[in-house]
Amino acid sequence: MDGAMGLRALLCVYLASLLVLQGMPTQGSPTGRPKVNKKRQTLDTAVDGVTIRSLKVNCKVTSRFAHYVITSQVVNNADEAKEISFDVEIPKTAFISDFAITADGSAFIGDIKDKVTAWKQYRKAAISGENAGLVRASGRTMEQFTIHLTIGPRSKATFRLTYEEVLKRRLMQYDIVIKVKPKQLVHHFEIDVDIFEPQGISKLDAHASFLSNDLASQLVKKSFSGKQGRVLFRPTVSQQQSCPTCSTSLLNGDFKVTYDVNRDQLCDLLVANNHFAHFFAPQNLTNMNKNVVFVIDISTSMEGQKVKQTKEALLKILGDMRPGDYFDLVLFGSEVQSWKGSLVQASPANLRAAQDFVKHFFLAGATNLNGGLLRGIEILNQAQKNLPELSNHASVLIMLTDGEPTEGVTDRSQILKNVRNAIRGKFPLYNLGFGDNVDFNFLDVMSMENNGRAQRIYEDHDAAQQLQGFYDQVANPLLVDVELLYPQDTISDLTQHRHKQYYEGSEIMVAGRIADHKLSSFKADVLAHGEGQEFKMTCLVDEEKMKNLLRERGHMLENHIERLWAYLTIQELLAKRMKLEGKEKADVAAKALQMSLAYQFVTPLTSMTIRGMADEDGLEPVIDKPPEDSLPLEMVGHRKTFKLPASQPSPTRSSPDIQQLPNQVTGVDTDPHFLIHVPQKEDTLCFNINEEPGVILSLVQDPDTGFSVNGQLIGNRAGSPGQHQGTYFGRLGIVNPTTGFQLEVTPHNITLNPGSGGPVFSWRDQASLRQHEVVVTINRKRNLVVAVEDGGTFEVVLHRVWKGSAVHQDFLGFYVLDSHRMSARTHGLLGQFFHPIDYTVSDPHPGSDPTKTDATMLVKSHQLTVTRGLQKDYSKNPRHGAEVTCWFVHNNGAGLIDGVYTDYIVPDIF
Repeated sequence: MDGAMGLRALLCVYLASLLVLQGMPTQGSPTGRPKVNKKRQTLDTAVDGVTIRSLKVNCKVTSRFAHYVITSQVVNNADEAKEISFDVEIPKTAFISDFAITADGSAFIGDIKDKVTAWKQYRKAAISGENAGLVRASGRTMEQFTIHLTIGPRSKATFRLTYEEVLKRRLMQYDIVIKVKPKQLVHHFEIDVDIFEPQGISKLDAHASFLSNDLASQLVKKSFSGKQGRVLFRPTVSQQQSCPTCSTSLLNGDFKVTYDVNRDQLCDLLVANNHFAHFFAPQNLTNMNKNVVFVIDISTSMEGQKVKQTKEALLKILGDMRPGDYFDLVLFGSEVQSWKGSLVQASPANLRAAQDFVKHFFLAGATNLNGGLLRGIEILNQAQKNLPELSNHASVLIMLTDGEPTEGVTDRSQILKNVRNAIRGKFPLYNLGFGDNVDFNFLDVMSMENNGRAQRIYEDHDAAQQLQGFYDQVANPLLVDVELLYPQDTISDLTQHRHKQYYEGSEIMVAGRIADHKLSSFKADVLAHGEGQEFKMTCLVDEEKMKNLLRERGHMLENHIERLWAYLTIQELLAKRMKLEGKEKADVAAKALQMSLAYQFVTPLTSMTIRGMADEDGLEPVIDKPPEDSLPLEMVGHRKTFKLPASQPSPTRSSPDIQQLPNQVTGVDTDPHFLIHVPQKEDTLCFNINEEPGVILSLVQDPDTGFSVNGQLIGNRAGSPGQHQGTYFGRLGIVNPTTGFQLEVTPHNITLNPGSGGPVFSWRDQASLRQHEVVVTINRKRNLVVAVEDGGTFEVVLHRVWKGSAVHQDFLGFYVLDSHRMSARTHGLLGQFFHPIDYTVSDPHPGSDPTKTDATMLVKSHQLTVTRGLQKDYSKNPRHGAEVTCWFVHNNGAGLIDGVYTDYIVPDIF
């Protein structure tokens, strides 16, 4: 290793089961165990000189939307460099939204971009066939990435990962699963789960697979009352020991929190910040009788444990059927055969005969998937047509296969068409793919096209339990043809709101955006068919209830409802994309990508790069989300090594812990609205500056390097006499004096080094320029990005006026994308917020505008009245922007900014 030592990052990202938290050294002592220092008789928690100082999981759930932050600090106590690792497993259904590392005094922050851009960096690695550090799957329901760092002697590294998911209700409860495996004793270990459910929490429990019941009752604190629930697990070092004299940890397994909400009221409709979430899970309904046909693959590839476990599951399922149910069995190998060829009632005699049939059938031939499915569909269709008494039952088709179609019709597109035309939307099809050799995408598309879903059954000792567990979820239909309807003129976006069946223990969730000024006429109508009756209900928005909820949960409720809508929309777009081809597929993918970037989610269409790290080819590590059908893969072959910059931060630069990372994506846009994102509080602050056209304001000023950004205001040409004239930024000057760099940006031209007659570019150009330490990228008619080595990254957004616009002059927006390498003395209207800011907001209450909430903010020893409002952030989507909820600070930011706003007026653009 070179003398600078620094850090090496070996990023290998792969996937496995549930959330694994690890902080083990990956080299050193062969036993991997900490030692007891006999001389002092104290427990030494270090393993090979490395200590996990803290490992904390914070989970906040608001109305089923779960937001997780995992923070871990690892210390190298040795006098030589050591390799450490951070392993995290998250649900496959979750989206990573942030990741950062602080090490050797520098912060390295994940940057989410479209996958095409990220992969361009990896063309060289892809050609050579090397693993470029992308995510891999290694478990049933989880995804995992592992980051290895070699940190210098007597140094520390801190990791922080944020991810989000929507909790789905299954079998009467919501599950939060955290898999814990630190492999050594941790000084400060904590799992903190905070739940807020407006309906009220009806039950809350927590279990740790690695704790006995007695020990769990002592160490796991759980409580709930009304809307609030809390689970806290904070074992001391001695409580983590696997035995009183052991130096090994017993923390190795699943930590699971389960809860449910009250169902006293049928209506659960939440509205905040022009978004809504509607949860539908009525109770006390009569179970509907069902018509079910099981279509089972009996090709020879099912031999051994697979057919044994399939029979075991079928026997149990048949034993659980109710007397009012009707059923049949279809088997397909090279030929297709059925048990009865028509539905029969689940009488004791028929069930015994069916179980005997299951026990004795044999495997035979290839896989006539098309023929088996069409026979099962025909049995259900004939029953609905010829037996009126069965037409009101809930019909279900369940198919199990372990391979691909090899007999009869084998063309997948033709099979999809055949199945679609035969079912015609009358009942759902559930496909179960057994093992690794199925074309799971094919099964998934087929299920989605026919109102069902697909599930993979893993070849393992519990395969029979997996089959039974799936059946339990669809065994008790309560309603069919469920529609959740909203007045068309009141909504602008809506997630899936029609469902073929609603099952006991589940929940239907719909989210959307409410059109401007339409809240008063917004409502929800629910229509469905139940056992012997029609189901109808109407839900209205309880505005008083929403005001109270906002007082209790504040901005987090607003933020989580909007992100719940975004999450569901992206998930549905990704699923819809699988069923389409050509332009339709491209359009859906483009919308999913736009939303993924706007809400900063790592999805199958986006990637996260970690700035500042690079391998020997100069490539940054990338965190990807694998395809939906990914199977567990072992990490083999070459492991990419990523180096951090050799230069160390100067003494004048701050070296924050990860909890104190700088605020992200501050910016100023439109009239001019300043946005200050505060990630550690999941919140945003905003303020305006009201000044005359022509005034020049200091936005960023770094006195250590001389780097600065100034902006000049222009007026709205169409301002009427006597009216407040809106002002916008019409000219920006960016200066890096250490390299003689100057850049002047207007809505018309981009000029490099204007004082010395440098080149002039227009916004119609697509160009990338480099001058010493500064790179300027012009993206035609959209934006430009300025990246300063060992400095910051900044974006200028171009806003063109259009016919009918309230603004009659082109103008600019300015955003700070990365500032963690700017010095601690950086100032300016934006620059002062590159450093962490602390504040509290209390007493939310209706303001002078009854549609908005006022509150009291305590910041910098000032007590301010602030107002909850909406602004737009154009940093990710220069054309349409993304709405941001923020606390608005009045009077030109007085009390929030240092000094008064006139202190920031400067005489010249440079």
